[in-house]
Formats: sequence, structure tokens, C-alpha cells
Amino acid sequence: MPQLVKGGKNAFAWSIVNERGEIIIPPEAWFEYRFIQNEIAILMTASKTSGGFVLSRYEMFKNSPISRVFQVYPELKKHTIPEGELIVFNQKDYCWLKIGNQKISVPVVTLEKFGIVKGSHLLSVRGSNLGLSFIVRGPIIEKARKHPELETFY
Repeated sequence: MPQLVKGGKNAFAWSIVNERGEIIIPPEAWFEYRFIQNEIAILMTASKTSGGFVLSRYEMFKNSPISRVFQVYPELKKHTIPEGELIVFNQKDYCWLKIGNQKISVPVVTLEKFGIVKGSHLLSVRGSNLGLSFIVRGPIIEKARKHPELETFY
């Protein structure tokens, strides 16, 4: 796993968004973040520079100031809003979805809100402590293109 930025931002792999909005979670990331099939996960907006989203588990939010989103929007944690429906909190979009077998299926309308379309190349990177980032642009993407050893998942 190449380190793209000194002191952090290690890249796992590229994932291509397929026609059904499915995105493969690279195996190394799957195990590192301890994702579980059929577990409910949270997607939230990634940085403005990198675009895309962060895939997170509820446990990663516990000691974070971002956990306040669940107090303001309990329907997000209780899954009483439709899967993939976005809510806005502190200028970031959030939704919940169920994790599949080493992949996620994101509604097309939700992907578009994150600036992603079918066929997009997403770079999965170890980002903050909040989750696995799937990014679409910026300097990290440019550096990753110089690493042909990064695997691509379809």
C-alpha cells in the first residue's frame, strides 16, 4: 500500500463504480476497518479538495464530535429514513446503507450528490480515524496515478 503523502494518506486501491452503483471495498481495507457483511454503515461527505465520501462504522463515531449528528437526526442511526437518503449536518451530507459482501451499493442519486457517476474511478485511502475514504479528485489522485502497483476493482 503506497504512502502518497508524507505522514499519512496511504492508498489501498482503485474501485470503479459499476452500472448498479456498486463499489468494491478492497480486501485490505475491508479487514483493516473491520467491515462486516450486512452491517449498517454511514456515508458522509469527504473533504472538499478530494471529493467523494467516507465509509464508516457507527463505532468509529463514538468519541468524535461528529457523533452529534445522531442526536440531531436520530432517524439516521435508527434507519427510519430510506437507505441512501441524504441529510445535511454541519455542511456535510450523511446517509446510511447496508454493507454487502465486500462491496456497497449506493443509489445513483446519492452518488451524484457526492460528485460520483457510474464508471468513476474512486481511490480508497486510509484517511481520518472516521473511516475509509473513497476520493475522486485532487492532489492525492494525481500522486496515485504514478503508482501502477495499485490494484483496480470492478
